[in-house]
Amino acid sequence: MTRVAAIDCGTNSVRLLIADIDDGAAPVDVERRMEIVRLGEGVDRTGRLAPEALERTFTAMRGYAKLIEDHGAARVRVVATSATRDAANRDDFTTGVRDIFGVDPEVVTGAEEAHLSFLGATTGLTGATTGLTGVEHPVLVVDIGGGSTEFVLGSSDVDSALSVDIGCVRMTERHLASGATPEAVAAAVADIEAALDRVAEAVPVGRARTLIGLAGSVTTVAGIALDLPAYDPARIHGARIATARVHEVSQRLLAMTHDERAAISVMHPGRVDVIGAGALILDRILARHAFPEVLVSEHDILDGIARSLLG
Repeated sequence: MTRVAAIDCGTNSVRLLIADIDDGAAPVDVERRMEIVRLGEGVDRTGRLAPEALERTFTAMRGYAKLIEDHGAARVRVVATSATRDAANRDDFTTGVRDIFGVDPEVVTGAEEAHLSFLGATTGLTGATTGLTGVEHPVLVVDIGGGSTEFVLGSSDVDSALSVDIGCVRMTERHLASGATPEAVAAAVADIEAALDRVAEAVPVGRARTLIGLAGSVTTVAGIALDLPAYDPARIHGARIATARVHEVSQRLLAMTHDERAAISVMHPGRVDVIGAGALILDRILARHAFPEVLVSEHDILDGIARSLLG
């Protein structure tokens, strides 16, 4: 067993996984943490990481660095995704991360992000540790992030993949920041559908037998659909949520006020203002490709980063 530390710095959150891993098995969690830092706040409009967003991110990372030291992780990998890819001042981010962890962050391409998401979602896919049984292949892994969404088709390995710039933060800032009016939702849907057109050209989605959904928008929608009294990863992981139920939850979230969404039992405070857009993206993916359900996984790019440290 090797103890590793994986850090995933996305548009909306920065997450840590300290895990013991062995070849061919899912990582065994030692610590799994998540902080909503909204690193990508305003990046779609300005093309730059805001100083206050950088400081929120670095504050969370300093706490993670202490945990990594305390747990004695032998290897550390920091991966940054959509917001940092898009930022003109990403060197400011790189310098800050190096100062905190002693390693440079890897600002991965959309293709590499997709590969890591697939690796994390499918590691030990049919094993008892994942809870994802009865999976038919090929699978389509869909990772809905803050700035982008990755679509990855494969079985034991990636066959094809594409990352497109639709995510819960990006769609909220572009279309829904002033409210989910019919006009705003229609504009968001048009943006999502245009991205799905690009996916259809690059990824043979029709071959997929199972849709696996990853990341906070998907897991939050699942928690709502299951009527959970509190966020419970053990119950959410492996849940199968029918397409009709996803549509129902999506429409309900878009119609709610900020305070009504905040009162939902499974809702993380940092997702309240962006969950409507995230749910809408999932809803449109299911409708576009006529999947009967989404299979929800709590294993995602973070687990993929951890797995990559065995190489």
